[in-house]
Amino acid sequence: MLQLFKNHLAKNLSYLKPAKLLLAVSGGLDSVVMAHLCKQAELNFVLAHCNFKLRGKASDQDEDFVKELATSLDVEIYTQGFATTEYAKAEKLSTQVAARDLRYAWFYELLAEHELDYVLTAHHANDSLETMLINLSRGTGLKGLTGIPENNNKIVRPLLPFNRKDLENFAEKNKINWRHDQTNDTDDYFRNRIRHQVVPPLVEENSQLFQTIQKTQANLKQTEDLLEDYTAILFSKLVQNINGEYYINVEQLLETPHTKAVLYQLLNSFGFTEWNDIYNLLHAQTGKQVFSATHRLVRDRAVLILAKKPKEHEKTTFLFKKEDRKLNFSGKLLVKEIIEELGKPQNNLAFLDYDKLDFPLKLRKWQAGDAFCPFGMKGTKKLSDFLKDEKVSPIEKENVWVLMSGEKIVWVINHRIDNRFKVEKDTKKIVKFSLV
Repeated sequence: MLQLFKNHLAKNLSYLKPAKLLLAVSGGLDSVVMAHLCKQAELNFVLAHCNFKLRGKASDQDEDFVKELATSLDVEIYTQGFATTEYAKAEKLSTQVAARDLRYAWFYELLAEHELDYVLTAHHANDSLETMLINLSRGTGLKGLTGIPENNNKIVRPLLPFNRKDLENFAEKNKINWRHDQTNDTDDYFRNRIRHQVVPPLVEENSQLFQTIQKTQANLKQTEDLLEDYTAILFSKLVQNINGEYYINVEQLLETPHTKAVLYQLLNSFGFTEWNDIYNLLHAQTGKQVFSATHRLVRDRAVLILAKKPKEHEKTTFLFKKEDRKLNFSGKLLVKEIIEELGKPQNNLAFLDYDKLDFPLKLRKWQAGDAFCPFGMKGTKKLSDFLKDEKVSPIEKENVWVLMSGEKIVWVINHRIDNRFKVEKDTKKIVKFSLV
């Protein structure tokens, strides 16, 4: 197996040879064998071990074992303990997902802190097959059928060409010890049930199952790559990036063959799962939305807008005191200065009569029921109607701020000032507010 491993590195992962590597080692068969293979292949690496505190003394014994492994291999080791159960409860995650999030977050910290290049994990052919079957059972597309990627955002999995039996044979031949996690013997988790009840009969039916699956996944990956190239071409035609948000032209999308498949390809990487609801947005009214864990898709007239979900508990009210010159809010900067004469009108500027303002001014998100006297217009207008007439999208509306003097709107920021505070012939002092 060692020679096959070296051949795999030379052919497919040659960039690992000169790199500084972080090996994720739990103490189990897979990661221990990986560490020995990397040592014999003369790679430059250190070990990282996560103690998730989930198995009492056994977790601490795993940590001690990996420390001894590091000593025997003459490599450095980093260890970290996690309050996994508490984190899972606080974040409302399963224990497995919580452990994964904690693990990878720490790995990326180690990469940055110690100037390491890649994290190596010991996922192998069995893991990839199990992932494929799990995805298939839940419904998936091409990406879900291709199993575990070999390289993904600094995470490299050099053992994917090998199955668990290969690793067991290598460990036995080289008299390598490892720690056994008894939780892997139970059928409490779906993956374990796939591992114990589904895969063995398949292997019994086809002794070359892993080679067959790897060929199939390689073919699917080529098809996926071809589809991604086609999607990139469509993306450039159908989608506009405006201030970090994506605008998808609905009419052009509907005219594109296989509309649903194209929409899936455009959006599947953003975590959406309610695909029927997404397809219905193509014929929905303005304002309808579908959410993923990180993003939302909003119908707005002739487009679908893809944007990140707004942050929860964001502060929405600020005070601008008379002595203040600047105010930071929601990632923006509002600057105040006294000037001698009016400048060229721009949406991000407000020229106001200083003496008409009642400090401290209040800066807040707009609210239902707000009304003001738009500059250049007669009378009062509801702000909701004004924003509608200005064709402000539902997402943009959520980011509209107003500057208040007492209970009166002074400026709908980035849109229009209020007539009552405009600069007139008898104005003695002009103040300019700039949104930077």
